[in-house]
Amino acid sequence: MGSEHSDGTAPDASADLALKILVAGGFGVGKTTLVGAVSEIRPLRTEEQLSEAGQSVDDTTVVERKTTTTVAMDFGRITIRSGLSLYLFGTPGQDRFWFLWDELSQGALGAVVLADTRRLEECFPAVDYFEHRRIPFVVAVNCFAAARGFGAHEVARALDLDRGTPVVLCDARDRDSGKEVLIRLVEYAGRVHTARLLDSVG
Repeated sequence: MGSEHSDGTAPDASADLALKILVAGGFGVGKTTLVGAVSEIRPLRTEEQLSEAGQSVDDTTVVERKTTTTVAMDFGRITIRSGLSLYLFGTPGQDRFWFLWDELSQGALGAVVLADTRRLEECFPAVDYFEHRRIPFVVAVNCFAAARGFGAHEVARALDLDRGTPVVLCDARDRDSGKEVLIRLVEYAGRVHTARLLDSVG
């Protein structure tokens, strides 16, 4: 009877597993939009109005309709399947808020790096960050209407990603599209962590 609780009841086989996921990327690529689209709770947002003082550092030429920016994090939750929930932490995109990244990345299973093909270079800091810390990530190309279409292989080559790092195309506004990105990340991160565990015991 070793599998029973002390009160004689059987353990709950459907106990929820909660995994922490980061949503990162450059300024204005759709991080807040993605978290809001997939979250089944009202997302917590820490956005502030863009100020005149920030105009010299926040390039809004491609995202001219953007009027706010995340200054701490966005937070949301999505249930992928029964017993598996993801807690989403959207990171601020600008360099001056990156001191928060180390805190937010503690205990994360993996990350989604959102990309805009009109300014792929803004992905490099996030890609470098996760590669350096060996945090599994996928690159999700947010397909903006005005952007030229690039294939996953072209994006992977342009970002010089490690072999095997997934690149997926998505629409950050669409719940099903965002959910597919998250499922892809969970599957990929699971394989990476399992391989590392086997290496460590081998």
